[in-house]
Amino acid sequence: MIEEPDLSTGFLDETLRAEFPELALVYTLVEARPRRTPREVRARLREASNRFTGAKAVALRQQPIPWAYRVFFRHVGIDPDEQRTPVEAIALERMRAGGFKSLSLLDDALLLATLETAVPVQAFDADRVEGELGLRLAHPGEQLGGDGRLVPSGQLVIADSNRSVAVLFGEVAPGAGVTPATKRMLVTALRVKGVPDVCVEEALWIVFEMLTEEG
Repeated sequence: MIEEPDLSTGFLDETLRAEFPELALVYTLVEARPRRTPREVRARLREASNRFTGAKAVALRQQPIPWAYRVFFRHVGIDPDEQRTPVEAIALERMRAGGFKSLSLLDDALLLATLETAVPVQAFDADRVEGELGLRLAHPGEQLGGDGRLVPSGQLVIADSNRSVAVLFGEVAPGAGVTPATKRMLVTALRVKGVPDVCVEEALWIVFEMLTEEG
């Protein structure tokens, strides 16, 4: 029997809280190693490819949850017609490639969770994260991960207690992502205004269930 994921809500710095009071990074610890995608998940991916028609892709952005992320993108200075929201990026790749290609269990689980809920999900190596995860603005002169590229001051980042681990909707810090050596993962989901808590919880549950299922 699979246990339910234990969900935590990360910190949100006061500047972001004042501007986006409904913004939240929700995450869960998954005790699992990366592995190949089992047959059952590959079948689920094929089924999702067959269901996701061109008409659905065109209508996607008008649906309430994808629209909420498009609005958030614009509020933080990202043009969603140039940098697509995660679920729209998945839809466009489906149209380009003609289907969803299985990459790994983690990649496939993240894709299916985002596709089924429209909530963006991401994973980090839990043993490379120090303390609590959350959202804040980049500090002047901050380097991604502490020793990576320079992050523009004021850019939104996912951070732990000591450093930024990713640019929100962007690059992951060196060493913070999941690798073949990862033993435990932190899977995150981003909630913005207009997205119900239950959808965020469902996205994390989908990933958790797939990663912890035996086989």
